[in-house]
Amino acid sequence: MKPIWIVDDDESIRWVLEKALARENLATKSFANARDAIAALEFETPQVLVSDIRMPGDSGLDLLQLVKSRFPGLPVIIITAFSDLDSAVAAFQGGAFEYLAKPFDIDKAVELIRRALDESLRETSVESGPSETPEILGQAPAMQEVFRAIGRLSQSNVTVLITGESGSGKELVARALHKHSPRAQQPFIALNTAAIPKDLLESELFGHERGAFTGAQTTRRGRFEQAENGTLFLDEIGDMPFDLQTRLLRVLSDGHFYRVGGHQPLKANVRVITATHQNLEQRVREGLFREDLYHRLNVIRLRLPSLRERREDIPILVRHFLVQSAKQLGVEAKRMSDATVQFLSGLDLPGNVRQLENLCNWITVMAPGQTVEVKDLPLELTQEQAGGGAAALSTGTGAGLSAPAESYGAIQHHGTVVPVAAAEAGGANGAAGSPDAWLGLLEAQAASMLSGGQQEVMAVLGRQFESALIRTALKHTHGRKNDAAVRLGIGRNTITRKIAELGIDGAKDD
Repeated sequence: MKPIWIVDDDESIRWVLEKALARENLATKSFANARDAIAALEFETPQVLVSDIRMPGDSGLDLLQLVKSRFPGLPVIIITAFSDLDSAVAAFQGGAFEYLAKPFDIDKAVELIRRALDESLRETSVESGPSETPEILGQAPAMQEVFRAIGRLSQSNVTVLITGESGSGKELVARALHKHSPRAQQPFIALNTAAIPKDLLESELFGHERGAFTGAQTTRRGRFEQAENGTLFLDEIGDMPFDLQTRLLRVLSDGHFYRVGGHQPLKANVRVITATHQNLEQRVREGLFREDLYHRLNVIRLRLPSLRERREDIPILVRHFLVQSAKQLGVEAKRMSDATVQFLSGLDLPGNVRQLENLCNWITVMAPGQTVEVKDLPLELTQEQAGGGAAALSTGTGAGLSAPAESYGAIQHHGTVVPVAAAEAGGANGAAGSPDAWLGLLEAQAASMLSGGQQEVMAVLGRQFESALIRTALKHTHGRKNDAAVRLGIGRNTITRKIAELGIDGAKDD
């Protein structure tokens, strides 16, 4: 964070403010006159500027005028010993953040500077955005079409509507359109219209004048002003309230808007890019979205494919996100085994690229080793994928079988669920009475799962095998788990843990 500048010809005022702000762990830099502050502005800028209004040479109002012309987002607090109406009016007309009369209460002065600091940091984070446009990675044909479209639109200022599922990377495409446009050196401002309460969205978009509503203590620039000469990206435009759609349509039509509570029209030179995961045509038919605004926005439409449509990109995205996450945390990047990458490539991932990125962040923090195996992934992913196979192994009836699979466990063979006990009596692949009949069924089930692309075959079948053994042993020992452990040749702690992991009921202490 940059320091707070104090400009005052009164050394005692400078000293008091420096000490008070130092107690708040806030860095300061002081100037005895406006001329020195103006000279310093050639090389650096403050986070907040606090200036006396009457000083020898250039006045605080002169400094205020220069700062607002060059750094409109920089909050300036004017301090004066002359608490007359003319000074206050002149300060606010010049764009001052607040007006403070001497003698002032030092605690109130610090509180005011804190408020200005919060506003400055908010403005900085909005206007600077990422220092580097994140990469858009993709080799899939669907993504190559997107890249070609970005290239064709690179020298255009035309309005673009980006559609696609949540998490598919719509903001990255908007940033790429801005980066490769003639406006690349100007601000890129992003706003998710669904994330802002309806009552605040108008002020967020168009700004407000001081006193426009309760809590509007200062004049505030909206996103259109912040994006002047640059690009404004409005995400989830389909969720914009109907009455605000009218105001947005007016800006797109004639380029003028009013701040909330304002009476002077402001001119907007802004390229608007919008995005939505919703079907805007359907919302128009339902009367939830203005048809004329839809046609204004839908000049050029870019459809972003879901991750399910570009599964071949998952390996390169995983590598990229793991490296990126490791850099952020200052650790060595982890890698995924081929089996894990193949497993992820088979998932639907409804959260798309965002879900995959979050997963890689989780892996960087939580996975135990440098090479990530399927068993190291979050349980909700592995259980979801294994759910279908596991359910088939534990429930249902097979062709020609009237009884459901018993508590002994079951093995599925070409769609037929056969209880292990029945298999021992004569199964699909074993001769009647053959003690090895179940092995043939196990091999057939494993082959079926492997050929079908099932992952974690060993884990799925292993759990079924363990469950069948423990349930059978408990049945023979009438639920006594310690006795069952002895019969199975495993430890008491082991059987207790397995019973809990496998969700086996009916066990009791001896």
